[in-house]
Amino acid sequence: MTRLVLSTLAAVSLLAAAGCTTTEKRAGTGAAVGAGTGALIAAATGSSGRGVATGALIGGAAGALIGAATTPGMCRYRDAYGRVYEAAC
Repeated sequence: MTRLVLSTLAAVSLLAAAGCTTTEKRAGTGAAVGAGTGALIAAATGSSGRGVATGALIGGAAGALIGAATTPGMCRYRDAYGRVYEAAC
């Protein structure tokens, strides 16, 4: 049952991310990496469950901000003929 729930959540997350802009994808990736890093650092310093959750929350927020701020100014678009081109976002 747990595998089914996790698989469903993963599929929904992937579908949701498919419609994101470049900025949203970078913010989401930054949040995931930041949350993981914050949780690992908190756990490595001997924090309890609440400290690990706080580390993940702070790391996730910082990662999302940094990911959104470092987004390049070029986006990929598709014209009416199906050709892909890059232009300023």
